[in-house]
Amino acid sequence: MYRKATIAFLLLMISALADAQITVQGKVQTGSEPIEFATVLVKGTDQGTSTDLEGHFALELQKPGKYTLQISRIGYLSKSIVLDIPTTSDVIVNLESNDASLDEVVVSGTMQEISKLDSPVPVEVYSKTFFKANPTPSLFESLQNINGVRPQINCNVCNTGDIHINGLEGPYTMVLIDGMPIVSGLATVYGLTGIPQGLIDRIEVVKGPASTLYGSEAVGGLINVITKSPLKAPQVFADAFVTGWGETNLDVGFRSKWGENIQSLTGINAFYYDNPIDNNGDGITDLTLSQRISLFQKVNVQRPQGRVFNLAARYVYEDRWGGEMNWTPEFRGGNEIYGESIFTERWETFGTYQIKSSENLNLMFSANGHHQNSVYGETFYLADQIIGFGQLTWPKSLGKHNLLSGLAYRYTYYDDNTPATGLETGENQPSVIHLPGLFVQDEIKINPLSSLLLGGRLDYNSVHGTIFSPRLNYKISSADQNTTLRLSAGNGFRVANVFTEDHAALTGAREVVFAEELDPETSWNANANLVRKIYTDGGTFISLDASAFYTYFTNRIIPDYETNPNQIIYDNLNGSSTSMGLSLNVDAVWSNGLKIMGGATLMDVSLEEEGIRTRQLLTERFSGVWTIGYTFFDLGLTVDYTGNVYSPMRLPLLGELDDRPEYSPWFSIQNIQLTKKLGDKWEIYGGVKNLLNFTPPANSIARAFDPFDRGVDFAADGSVIATPSNPNALTFDPTYMFASNQGMRGFLGLRVSIQ
Repeated sequence: MYRKATIAFLLLMISALADAQITVQGKVQTGSEPIEFATVLVKGTDQGTSTDLEGHFALELQKPGKYTLQISRIGYLSKSIVLDIPTTSDVIVNLESNDASLDEVVVSGTMQEISKLDSPVPVEVYSKTFFKANPTPSLFESLQNINGVRPQINCNVCNTGDIHINGLEGPYTMVLIDGMPIVSGLATVYGLTGIPQGLIDRIEVVKGPASTLYGSEAVGGLINVITKSPLKAPQVFADAFVTGWGETNLDVGFRSKWGENIQSLTGINAFYYDNPIDNNGDGITDLTLSQRISLFQKVNVQRPQGRVFNLAARYVYEDRWGGEMNWTPEFRGGNEIYGESIFTERWETFGTYQIKSSENLNLMFSANGHHQNSVYGETFYLADQIIGFGQLTWPKSLGKHNLLSGLAYRYTYYDDNTPATGLETGENQPSVIHLPGLFVQDEIKINPLSSLLLGGRLDYNSVHGTIFSPRLNYKISSADQNTTLRLSAGNGFRVANVFTEDHAALTGAREVVFAEELDPETSWNANANLVRKIYTDGGTFISLDASAFYTYFTNRIIPDYETNPNQIIYDNLNGSSTSMGLSLNVDAVWSNGLKIMGGATLMDVSLEEEGIRTRQLLTERFSGVWTIGYTFFDLGLTVDYTGNVYSPMRLPLLGELDDRPEYSPWFSIQNIQLTKKLGDKWEIYGGVKNLLNFTPPANSIARAFDPFDRGVDFAADGSVIATPSNPNALTFDPTYMFASNQGMRGFLGLRVSIQ
């Protein structure tokens, strides 16, 4: 009896011990990188643990059954998974970054890969998940949710536009792809159009002059589009959506191998919209109709000793038109029915080749060609532009000094059918500009928490002579590196090319007048940036990013719309221009799935000439943006609410009798989206854009009923004469534009990504 009782007791203990030793093991990672110190909790119990330095964890459970694990880590979106124990015992968990708090690697500020935390230049980084909260057909539109960055539509008819950074227009913004300049005045439109968004790894934004490293055009700032490496991109991806207006957008891409040493990444973007709509009743299309195809190809060649060689190319073709509702292609260039028809072909190639040497010498190169065949009513604009760029860089570390020096050369060819490339004899003379230069910068590591960046660039413009651009950046961090102060000062320069930059000069609605030969624009900039990161015990992360900026132009080319309502007058500024302001970004992330990103900018952009100070046209004093997202982990459902708000802007009127408001109203564009995960590969999303259905006034286009000015009387000097049929002395003019005419619409899309 005693023996039987002992055996029964031992069997019971063994059974209990066996139950107590059911162990769940796993690893938490992002991509292939382990995540240390992530919290792993068993919902409904007090059991939990954290991951080690390699991302591994182990949990002991009391008995078999179904359990829900909640995995969280500051800087990542939390995730819930359901396990069936003991059927499942080995777990791999992938967490997605929250965009806000991770210490990314950036290249735009110093032209070298460097930790964002260590960079002496303030760089804002936005990953692909940021743009998924408000999907758009192009990156040009996607930038509307970045604080201090505003896509400005410049024409009510053809809807071309540019990117404003801190109030400075598109020609002052340099666009780069993978660190290589896609240089041209139209780059902020066509450089950001047709890039398959599934190929984008992140976008880096630098506000303020970067001419020391990147040369002309980098006066207001730069936008660097970093595409995915062929080694890390999805095997196959696709993203397609349609809107209630009939817009259709498709992104497709795939990764492949060309032999043993070449990895390839291919992307295709197609956009189609062919549904004329005139909701405001002015007889002109509210949204430009467009057919666009873009092909992107990137290859990475594996070379001995890990030397770099990558090459990429892109081709974009677009056919777009806007105008009177009954316009058809046979009326192109005629004077019967008004239309603005634009055929654009653009190619780009860029890459990096590391030279075989004991030193780290990198040859970076890019080239692009832009052909435009445009008709604005009966005015033709035919233009060709070719730009070649090469740069040899040499980084060198000497103790506390991290040196970077380089030689650069840019070739610019431009030809069109306007007086810009014509001689007084009537002969055509294309513009050719050679721009060799050299630069050097020294990042001095004063101590582990502070650094000083000194730099200078010397260029020789074959038309305007020698141009020198210095820069200075200083960074200091607190001991815990949660507070960082950056101070910057620098110089910017830019050579204006009116006809590639200003759509208003091409519409044919006004005569273009050059008061004198245009000189290069020169500016000085100062910037202070303070970043504070706050971590709470409850798993909340908050980032505060505040900046004060000031830019002073000693010469600036600003189109004068107001002296003569029938002309655009270009002249060197006889005075000065300033752009100054304050901005604040706030990012907050909670482990429960709530994420809030918001920002506001208060600024004053004005010019002073002959003692008179005026506010710049089409520039707001205040702007705000926000993205609010919440993820229901159990449902695999994410809700995103995005929006922006702008204060009144001064608008271009056509004279003292023009009865349209001089200032735009306060306005806000708001959107909402639901995204549902369908397994690990598929997502379906949909929502509503422009929830408030805001559109500009219906009379934004002056005399939309008379686009050829047949009912307008002109004086001998070209000015408009007020008549009983035209009491406000107006001409047809589509430049009174501050927001899209596209109202509220729904959208529905589907994504797939196969790793």
